[in-house]
Amino acid sequence: MLEYKFYGWQDSQNVHAVNTDFKGIDTPCRLYDALRNIWCEYSCAPRMRDHWSEENITLGQCSITAFLAQDIFGGKVYGILRPEGSIHCYNAVDGHTFDLTSEQFNGEELNYTGSPEQFRENHFARAEKRERYEYLKAELLKQCLR
Repeated sequence: MLEYKFYGWQDSQNVHAVNTDFKGIDTPCRLYDALRNIWCEYSCAPRMRDHWSEENITLGQCSITAFLAQDIFGGKVYGILRPEGSIHCYNAVDGHTFDLTSEQFNGEELNYTGSPEQFRENHFARAEKRERYEYLKAELLKQCLR
């Protein structure tokens, strides 16, 4: 079995898709595998684009990735308040917590307890974030059709 490095990857094997629109994406690990080919500078948060690289592909991808994972697996999206004031989003589904973009923190241990729930209406009120989410979703659907 391939070893992943995102937070909660082992436990995420118990999470299964509730949305069949994304053919072949049946676990968070499969979603991670697909997104590795999609995450890019364009899908990165604009304030972080200068630091995005192929060595740090998950940088600036957290909220759009977490809401896409929610589309596929259900559950809730939560957010960790970061020291600079931003919110880092991750997923919880049926008692299983996973964070597909945790690698951007280079081993920093994040506290995944007591985080407030996040809502797409708030995050997608910013057009650029909604557009990045729509891009990620469209590219994933294209990849699933291949």
